[in-house]
Amino acid sequence: MKINKKNIPVRALPKEYSNGIAVAKVSAESFLADDETMHAHRHDYHFFVLQEKGITHTEIDFEQYLITTPTILYQSPNQVHRALKVENIGMYMLIISDENIHSDYLALLQSIAPLKPLPIQRNELTIVRQAFDLCTDLYKRTADKLYFSSLKDSCNALAGVIISLYLKQAKPPESLSRFERIAHDFLRLLEQYFVKMKRPSDFADALHISVSYLNECVKNVTGQSVSYHIQQRVILEAKRLLYHSDKSVKEIAAELGYDDYPYFSRLFIKVVGMTAVTFRSKTLAH
Repeated sequence: MKINKKNIPVRALPKEYSNGIAVAKVSAESFLADDETMHAHRHDYHFFVLQEKGITHTEIDFEQYLITTPTILYQSPNQVHRALKVENIGMYMLIISDENIHSDYLALLQSIAPLKPLPIQRNELTIVRQAFDLCTDLYKRTADKLYFSSLKDSCNALAGVIISLYLKQAKPPESLSRFERIAHDFLRLLEQYFVKMKRPSDFADALHISVSYLNECVKNVTGQSVSYHIQQRVILEAKRLLYHSDKSVKEIAAELGYDDYPYFSRLFIKVVGMTAVTFRSKTLAH
């Protein structure tokens, strides 16, 4: 019998983690004991992972990743993901809510997400493992007078280490050209406001520049126009809802800010090359 899934499942922090932070070392047995991880879902928190050993096969927003070496992974609250296969893993996890992440780290995550799994070297593995071990130990010391403050500080240090490893793969902010800074600011705004802001002029106004200059910056850096990125981001969300929920195409169009349902249908065909109904039937058949 088909399960009704009107919305993409959102995993919230369990009530016992009322402080908004949880840290754990995870084995294959404990991972597989949580059946929900094998079904597509989002989180309402930030999710940092260190996979020390073993094999995981995971799917994040229609992209599949096979992880067989020491790897870090960050998943933002918006991303839809599921585990496909897990073997002999040794893994650490940190889940932390928005309000507990240092504002500078939160801004950095918003500017560089979405992120792919990142393999790390032995020296990097050591520092990340040590940071996770500290957080795991502090997480258990609930009787300490400064329990939450020390836990929050250590978890932010851990998040900072992981973010810095991702940033090593990117240009440092001070070396970015003006074109690159504007393109990054546009992409950050797009992630936050793609439901409400649909026109290039909306983003140009928010950045206090002309539409032509915004387009010049974004195309120079990414190779694609502002309109292209807006359409791709909206259609990614539409794909998520088509695959992971039972909402009708008309309901999805409305949820994504399109009162003109026929326009949304034409846009989907233009970007994907097939109708939304065909996309749903093809992806669900796999």
